[in-house]
Amino acid sequence: MAQSRHAVVIGGGIGGLTAAAALHQSGWQVTVLERARSLEPVGAAISLAPNSLRALDVIGLGDEIRDLSAWEGDGGLRTPGGRWLARSDAAAAAERFGGPLVLLHRATLIHSLAAQLPPGAVRTSAAATLVDPGAADRPARVSTPDGELEADLVVAADGIRSAVRRALFPEHPGPVYSGFTTWRVVIPVPGAEFASHETWGRGRIWGTHPLQDGRVYAYAAATAPAGQHAPDDEKAELVRRYGDWHDPIPAVLAAARPEDVRRHDVHHIAEPLPAYHRGRVALVGDAAHAMPPTLGQGGNQAIEDAIVLAHREDLAAYSAARLPRTTAIARQAVKVGRLNMMSNRALMAVRNTAVAALSKAGPALFLRGFDGIADWRPPQQPYASGVTPAGNR
Repeated sequence: MAQSRHAVVIGGGIGGLTAAAALHQSGWQVTVLERARSLEPVGAAISLAPNSLRALDVIGLGDEIRDLSAWEGDGGLRTPGGRWLARSDAAAAAERFGGPLVLLHRATLIHSLAAQLPPGAVRTSAAATLVDPGAADRPARVSTPDGELEADLVVAADGIRSAVRRALFPEHPGPVYSGFTTWRVVIPVPGAEFASHETWGRGRIWGTHPLQDGRVYAYAAATAPAGQHAPDDEKAELVRRYGDWHDPIPAVLAAARPEDVRRHDVHHIAEPLPAYHRGRVALVGDAAHAMPPTLGQGGNQAIEDAIVLAHREDLAAYSAARLPRTTAIARQAVKVGRLNMMSNRALMAVRNTAVAALSKAGPALFLRGFDGIADWRPPQQPYASGVTPAGNR
């Protein structure tokens, strides 16, 4: 891969733009093809754990993103009535994992990543189709509305419904329904004062977190058949499901308009792919290993993918480095989802008692579930250390 010159990135999301920025800094000519009319992501926030922030350090963005983020301070886990099951300790988490967990709007991260690319590198309204994955003796080919492009490397960052993944691995079953649906909202909530929290109910969860710009990011999830929608609007559905939960949830719901609420069913890739590459094509992010959001690692793992990909000599080495790790994290996210969405009252009582006991025993025990995830470090020195991209390869 070191001799390749032109990389085509299909998808202008977090994984695609991180890959494009890392490859550009490593001397590649990069073209990003995004089918949407703009890079502006649909309203939601993203948590970046120390693992992905260290990956962003490699392209010189880690500190910028840390400064732009709303820091997730002390908070914890609650019951719908407001009782604290567990309190999180931001200082303990930062000490254990070598850095903080931060929260920011996805648009903030997208804009920072896009700013790393030269003018004209990103093409919007540019639906792309893989024509030929290429091989050692020929380039890959991608069709666009403006004609075909040849590429020494194609980075497929086209999401959970990846057409490139289907083309490369037509026998793979693809994503499956995770058993629950989610709602997300980013809005101002005047006068709301609260600690960051996630609340676990019966087959339902809710989370409320402050953003640096003063807005509130709230999300909810509930077990439901796939494809359902509210008979009236999704705000009304949230009021029915969460309107009697503890503060500040009623205030968030009162401040939201129906058009502020976005609902999406959750899917994940249950059967791992045999590899994350074929020919001259590499899959990153949800295209490779879509997982439930229950660990908050989907975007973090896409960032890791992108940085590792840009510093591997061949795509087989990229697959070997990423497939075992992301498969393990995806499986853990599925298990956590089952724990979160539990509906049996007796088992819920056991779960809550166990979580409370772990929290009282010490924050280190509660944080142990992120060992091997949040403490990951990229395999190369940060560019900010003074080592050039070429020297890292």
